[in-house]
Amino acid sequence: MLIELIFATNNPHKIKELQNLLGDKFRLLSLEDIGCYDEIPEKYPTLEKNASAKAFYIFHKFRNDCFADDTGLEIEALNGEPGVFSARYAGMEKIFSSREETYKANVQKVLKKLEGVNYRKAGFRTVISFIENGKETRFEGIVNGTILEAKRGTGGFGYDPIFQPDGYKKTFAEMSLNEKNKISHRGIAVKKLVNYLLNR
Repeated sequence: MLIELIFATNNPHKIKELQNLLGDKFRLLSLEDIGCYDEIPEKYPTLEKNASAKAFYIFHKFRNDCFADDTGLEIEALNGEPGVFSARYAGMEKIFSSREETYKANVQKVLKKLEGVNYRKAGFRTVISFIENGKETRFEGIVNGTILEAKRGTGGFGYDPIFQPDGYKKTFAEMSLNEKNKISHRGIAVKKLVNYLLNR
């Protein structure tokens, strides 16, 4: 039987990545699919609290089991920035006209801040909050890597063109979706969620 899961996002890139990970046992529903066009606040200082807030918001409004994620790129030389502000890092100064323009500006801000810096270690971290009958279970995925000095690749989204995971010669943006999903922070967290759902 096909299991429907509400994912508290309208980011088409995230939907595509996660549906690929979930396979044919699950059908992913976005906020748009359930008729939710609310601006869900992400006002908390941690990935855990933001993921929880988004998931509980949808659960309380629609009374359906659901999950939400929050992801941060944590760069050691920048004291963990952009971290919880990853999705809107450059937008803290201005608003951009499209998601793609925001991605581009975020990447440029990181590259600018790391100019002349040799130590470029970083980690991507995803936290998933799954709400089932009002009870929360969290799953985490982490992948470590290096921030490059220039963009490489045209796939993926966000910081993918400048993030090269440890042990690989490709950036996330140079990998196929299947390659990326096998090792990515989001892939690791989602696999934990899938295992939980299948073994309940």
